[in-house]
Amino acid sequence: MISWPYRNLPSLARAVRSAWRAGRYICVNCELRCVIQGRQLLGGNVVRQPRIQFRPQQIFGRDGARGYATINNDIDSELAERIDRIPISRYRNFSIVAHVDHGKSTLSDRLLELTETIPRGSVGQFLDRLDVERERGITVKAQTCTMIYEYNGEDYLLHLVDTPGHVDFRAEVSRSYATCGGALLLIDASQGVQAQTVANFFLAYSLGLELIPIINKIDLDHSNIPRALEQIETMFELDSDTAIPVSAKHGTNVDKILPAVVERIPSPANSIEKPLRCLLVDSWFDTYLGVILLISVVDGVLKRGDKVISAHSRKRYEVKDVGIFHPDRKPMSHLKSGQVGYAVLGMKEISEALVGDTIMHSGNEVEALPGFEEPQPMVFFGAFPADGIEFQTLDERINQLVLNDRSVSIQRENSNALGQGWRIGFLGTLHASVFQDRLQKEYGASLIITAPTVPYKVLWKDGSETMIRNPDDFPDPAVQKTKVKDLQEPFVKAIISFPQEYLGDVIEICENNRGTQVDMTFLSQGNQVLLQYLIPTSHLVDDFFGKLKGLTKGYATLDYEDAGYQSAQLVKMQLLVNGNSVDALAQVMHRSLAEKRGREWVKRFKKFLRAQLFETVIQAAIGSKILARETIAARRKDVLAKLHASDITRRQKLLRNQKEGKKNLRMIGKVTIPQEAYQGFLSRTEPN
Repeated sequence: MISWPYRNLPSLARAVRSAWRAGRYICVNCELRCVIQGRQLLGGNVVRQPRIQFRPQQIFGRDGARGYATINNDIDSELAERIDRIPISRYRNFSIVAHVDHGKSTLSDRLLELTETIPRGSVGQFLDRLDVERERGITVKAQTCTMIYEYNGEDYLLHLVDTPGHVDFRAEVSRSYATCGGALLLIDASQGVQAQTVANFFLAYSLGLELIPIINKIDLDHSNIPRALEQIETMFELDSDTAIPVSAKHGTNVDKILPAVVERIPSPANSIEKPLRCLLVDSWFDTYLGVILLISVVDGVLKRGDKVISAHSRKRYEVKDVGIFHPDRKPMSHLKSGQVGYAVLGMKEISEALVGDTIMHSGNEVEALPGFEEPQPMVFFGAFPADGIEFQTLDERINQLVLNDRSVSIQRENSNALGQGWRIGFLGTLHASVFQDRLQKEYGASLIITAPTVPYKVLWKDGSETMIRNPDDFPDPAVQKTKVKDLQEPFVKAIISFPQEYLGDVIEICENNRGTQVDMTFLSQGNQVLLQYLIPTSHLVDDFFGKLKGLTKGYATLDYEDAGYQSAQLVKMQLLVNGNSVDALAQVMHRSLAEKRGREWVKRFKKFLRAQLFETVIQAAIGSKILARETIAARRKDVLAKLHASDITRRQKLLRNQKEGKKNLRMIGKVTIPQEAYQGFLSRTEPN
């Protein structure tokens, strides 16, 4: 045991670090925030200056999302006892789901304040913990929090999940449903039902969740509450009388939500008497604790020191720590049936934590839980170091980010033009943009990102099939004729919501992107249209949503779901510079688009290349067939500048020698394409 009088945080950090290294633990940086025996130390100010005692059983953790360290010296016995007194019949697990920017995070803040989980007037959007979430005003990662709510003189344990609203992160919503018995279906009174609202409703309905409709932003001058109420009845067949109109920003009527949650959402149908079964919902990597698991305890009790086994990997672990989020990590002695919290099992690799896995007691194994599918990347980018960054350094930084984003797939690749790089798979273009922003802001590293590609399927005549994620792997025309049976591309079912006045324009953009109309519904009140189209995924990732927003002045909303693969006439188009292929710019596309896009490519790439001492030819080609060509004339030296009154034959001889020299130079000369040319061409910006 070590006794240390508190003076300042750095000295405390040094003392604790020394103690824990001796005990084979690593102490975190304690300079920003420490929580010691329930006393809060902030920025060097202490409520009291106690002599602080540390034991080897203490748990050192770090809340990396908020950027401060915590020392969990002891379990909060008062909180633990209060939770233990609550029976499972008074547990309520629910999530908030809505379209992007309908006010989910703001409503979460009001609920946390109402239950005194956080103090009133805390930083806005408390559960949005990533910098990129705060800057963009969107939720990227589903966040959880346990609240204690007193209703009719009895304590209720509420578990809240704040989910993302953007379609790229829909897998986070489906995972959160696995831990919930109901959901708050949030609708913006000023915009009404939108595409993601519809998708979230049908997903929750298919899982049998109890839905409570909430109409938000009633304080806005242009809010239309009657329209939202009618849409709830006509589209979702929910009783509009049960809807709760609120203003999350001002807190109006928010106090009516939690009583509705208690009364209408059922308690978990689990048993504490049955053998342990925990559903692994999510996981992330902590530098000091290793892999931290977010688990839902379906049956039984999980305690510190328990020996457990993974149903998937069959690996055995010892439970190092368990606890809840209230709102930050709070250690507990155990988690029991119906609770959702975190567990530290001593996993060293994030790959050991398979989302949907079942954790059981070792020696008392039972049937595994159904689990759920991992999200599969649907758009792939080539990524290469920019600005002279070393490959190895950037590789380490990318892998650090991938540790906490399971939906990103990564493998190394080589480009003749850009050198060593990676082929990275994302859930969508926004997901890729967020990843790039985090890499830039958190590590100061920049990437050259190639054009997005989607996975294509090649069916061979021998009955096998191959997924093509890199254009370099696409079969050549000669191979296609002899060995390929069929080429297929992925499609999505897009659900688009927009005002009626833009109907013609939206149909036109869908048809121009090779879409096939599936359904069209005119929503009552508000002049809204819900349009469903089958669209190739390759067109969707090519800034389809950006074009749609521009066309409808920002009023359109988009949701989509996988619609499988369909046969298509696919080709690989390459850009040639003096006959040499630029592999980083190759792209697979439909044959009908090749000629038009080829002409655009060569004209655009010409703007970013400098003139050489010899003629430079830029071509777009499919195999050996040239589709388009642009030529950059050679820079010419005036060899006649020094001649004045010379004979004409002398002039002709000098010009002839210059012509021969340029011809020879073109044969041996090599065009060096600067990185700025790739960046400019791929970013779609116009050169200065």
